[in-house]
Amino acid sequence: MSGLSNAVFDRYDTPPGTTRAAEGLARRRFTVAEIEAFVEAGLISEDERFELIGGEIVPISPKGIRHKRLKMWLNEILIRNLPSAYGANPETTFRLSEDTFLEPDFVVFDRASGLAGLNGETCRLAIEIGVSSLRYDQGRKAAIYAAFGIRELWVVDGENLTLRLFREPGPDGYGHVSDHGAGDRLTPERVPEFSMRLADYESFEG
Repeated sequence: MSGLSNAVFDRYDTPPGTTRAAEGLARRRFTVAEIEAFVEAGLISEDERFELIGGEIVPISPKGIRHKRLKMWLNEILIRNLPSAYGANPETTFRLSEDTFLEPDFVVFDRASGLAGLNGETCRLAIEIGVSSLRYDQGRKAAIYAAFGIRELWVVDGENLTLRLFREPGPDGYGHVSDHGAGDRLTPERVPEFSMRLADYESFEG
């Protein structure tokens, strides 16, 4: 799949310090391969965080301490409790098409296919932690995941310790969306051996 419909982009606020091209003017679209070549050549720093969406570079907001602590906790939970048939990786460059990649906080995938084989079918679960980025993660970014057939997405509200669960992806978004509290035990549909509760984060000492 290459490119995304305009509907995926409609509900997006321009981040501070960035610009949007004037409507009606042509814009140069980049491919994933071109961006990777820029990084290899040192034209773009490896530390610069952004996503490529429909050929356009979108900066990612800096992560605060709350986001980082939740990420540390989730990483430990996944490493300790995922069955050996699955792998989990933080901040993976998830190549969805020739002109789109995202940087999910976590992906859970089939270990047999590895990260090299990561796609909509082998991705068992994508997880985003939203604090300053919550609206984006639950809106535009969720729509992009759905458009590329990611079967299940969890978006953690880092401030309130709640979770929005997305399933049944389609071109117009997810057909099933449900909200869950910190005390709810959650199990991914395609990783039934794993479960977690956000309430357990309260005892985390990282």
